[in-house]
Amino acid sequence: MIRVLLVDDQPLIRSGFRALLDLEDGIEVVAEAADGEEALELAGKHLPDVALIDIRMPVVDGIEATRRIAADPALAGVHVVILTNYGLDEYVLDALRAGAAGFLVKDVVPEDFLHAVRVAARGDALLAPSITRKLINRYVTQSLPTDAGTGLEELTSREREAVVLVAKGLSNEEIAAHMVISPLTAKTHINRAMAKLRTRDRAQLVVRAYESGLMAPRSS
Repeated sequence: MIRVLLVDDQPLIRSGFRALLDLEDGIEVVAEAADGEEALELAGKHLPDVALIDIRMPVVDGIEATRRIAADPALAGVHVVILTNYGLDEYVLDALRAGAAGFLVKDVVPEDFLHAVRVAARGDALLAPSITRKLINRYVTQSLPTDAGTGLEELTSREREAVVLVAKGLSNEEIAAHMVISPLTAKTHINRAMAKLRTRDRAQLVVRAYESGLMAPRSS
């Protein structure tokens, strides 16, 4: 059973998402929150698999709530998906850097919304390669952090290869086939790379790959 926390300051948005989730087998909405502060309290209480968090809210916004969830070892199993009305913008990148597993625009079709919840629950990034390139080209290349290269030199050649393939949007099984290794070994390479680069999940690993220069932005 996938346990979901809904966080949005608009009751109508929450009720709409809840109606979709309640109809889906294997998914349960365990709590709802109207701001980031309440979300943090409920995340600690219910330990959901997925937290769907609006990016702009009163009291504590979605980015700060994501940052606090990512920083709390007790909430390591909570995968944050940012909800936004605005599509690609600098706030989305800030949310990914803060620890979000990905993002959804609120007008997403129901099938894609439900698929996204399942993808996030299993720990995969909600970042299609085309969307990632747009995001990176627009924001990351304009202002790289001063510590962008930290940890990159610690990666083995196989770990670097695995990170690049993650950034291209490949699954563990596809990475394994490309590298001619088992899916378990591919997962091990990825997990070790995430530890060395101090990233919480695959979404952060993708951003880190671009920020470090390991993956070069392209226009197409």
